[in-house]
This record gives sequence, C-alpha cells and structure tokens, in this order.
Amino acid sequence: MTFDVAYIALVIATVLASMTLHEAMHAYTGHWLGDDTAKIHGRLTLNPIAHIDPFLTLLLPVMLAVLGLPIFGGAKPVPFNPMRVRYGELGAALVGLAGPLTNLVIAFFAFGIAAILGINAGDFLAYSFADLAFTTVVFVNLGFFIFNMLPIPPLDGSRLLYAVAPDGFRSVMEVIERNGIILVFALVLLFSQQIGQFIIGARDVILAVFSVIFGVS
Repeated sequence: MTFDVAYIALVIATVLASMTLHEAMHAYTGHWLGDDTAKIHGRLTLNPIAHIDPFLTLLLPVMLAVLGLPIFGGAKPVPFNPMRVRYGELGAALVGLAGPLTNLVIAFFAFGIAAILGINAGDFLAYSFADLAFTTVVFVNLGFFIFNMLPIPPLDGSRLLYAVAPDGFRSVMEVIERNGIILVFALVLLFSQQIGQFIIGARDVILAVFSVIFGVS
C-alpha cells in the first residue's frame, strides 16, 4: 500500500513538472517567434497552476495510474495566434511541436541517466524507489508525447496537419478545434483502452530505440 501511494505521488509530481515544461515551451516558442498572446494570458511561466487542467492534468493520469494503464493526458492549451508567428504555418507547427518534443527529450535524458546508473527505465519491474522514479518519468513523458502528437484538434499533432493540409481541409479542422477539447474528452472517455494500446505499441518502439542508443539489453 505504501508503494502504491509512493507511485501515485511520483505520477502526480512527474505529470505536474512535465506538463509545466510542456506548456511553457509552447509559450516560450510562440513568444520567440513573435507572438505575445501567451504572455498576455499569463502562460509565459513555469508556475504549474497556470497550466493545470483538472481533468487532463490531474484526474485522468491518476485514474490511469490507479488502474495500472498507460498514463497520458494534457493541460490547458496555451493560446497563440498563428497569424502573428514568424514563418506562417511552419512557425505554428514549431509552436505545436515544442511541447511534446519537450516530453520526448525529458524521457530520453531520464532513460540515459538511468542507464548510466544501471537501471533499465524501459522495464516497469521496479526493484527500488530509484527504479520506480526513473521508469515513471520515462513512461509518463512518453505517454504524454504520444498522446499529444495525435492529429486531433486541439492536440499538438494537429499543427502538423495545419501546415500541410489544403485550405478546405484546414477550414474543417478550424471548426473542429473550436470545440476540440470536448472531442478530446469524449475520445478519452469512450476509447481510453484503444488509446492505451496505441500508446503501449508506440512507446515500445521508442523504448527499443532508446535501448539501442544507450546499450541497454
């Protein structure tokens, strides 16, 4: 029971830290590209309170952790004006990619540090608190990376579609995005098992690549 409580506490701490960096990188990238919308709305900050969505950031990840399912989620989308960032749709895509790529980088370095310490952070058989901590950081961040790269407005992956989609399709995506958060909630509630299986498959591929890079068997 103590171990379970420690695990849930680790999940909450990891999610808060990871998603704060995720959203802050959206904001800082948009600001760097010339859009001050995030700053005006108070999102150019590392204060987690500014970025928390009660369901996506807290309730959903904790619920998935308790059920022993792959952990994924999100936070309040950082507002930005794609018409104000430099480089047009490419700049908007960079803003969108900044968040999930931050999670991928966190997972990569956590896996690498664990490997140096003799810990296989791709194996959830935790033999110590250190094993559990590194594995949680890796798995949570990969879950957030994969989930947020789904090409569903307003998830970050949709920004790549915006960059390459024809005008007609882009207009449809804009309509979806206005109520996109409701769509995301519905998909999570109705298809959490399928999303979880997809995340496991994608996560295993990424972990295999990490293992080759760091020589972990």
